[in-house]
Amino acid sequence: MALPAGDTELVQIMDAALADAARRAGDLLVCRLGCTQCCHGAFAINPLDTERLAAGMKALRIAEPVLAAEIERRAHAWIGEHGADFPGDLETGQLGDSDADRERFEDYANDAACPALDPATGRCDVYASRPMTCRVFGPPVRMDAETGEGEGLGHCELCFVGANTDEIAACEMPLPYELEARLMEEIPSKSETVVAFALLR
Repeated sequence: MALPAGDTELVQIMDAALADAARRAGDLLVCRLGCTQCCHGAFAINPLDTERLAAGMKALRIAEPVLAAEIERRAHAWIGEHGADFPGDLETGQLGDSDADRERFEDYANDAACPALDPATGRCDVYASRPMTCRVFGPPVRMDAETGEGEGLGHCELCFVGANTDEIAACEMPLPYELEARLMEEIPSKSETVVAFALLR
């Protein structure tokens, strides 16, 4: 499956929104290269994230085959270590969607480093292709904006230390949920996975 052409626009919007939020936040947003708290713990990624990561890896295998091979080695090692407890299909990498599978995923690989993380530098080796979850971690985002319910803003616990509610709200990063949803409609698969499996596509 090819990555939808509109994903380029989605990524550009997200990058611009992050840059603007960071400008408004100033020193309150402490995200820096080498800070890797958000790079630990498994999380579900949707099919659009999966296709973006697969496309990024395809390009990397051509441009930087040694780096691509190292990322693949880390992904295989990650699956080797955590695969036995994977709450889904280990062959396809698809997460299960039963209540039992979702409950198991709550405690799955919570402390595991992402295989895309370079442990020596703290750099994401697929930064340009990273999932949306990674793109919104740090600045304040309205966690329930998709449903329109509630007013809560969430942000990295290391950021906005000492800031009051108004200061945090002034740095909110808006998210293009509608564009992402439209792009998702172009992808036949609706199954979620985790980063390690997507890197090996």
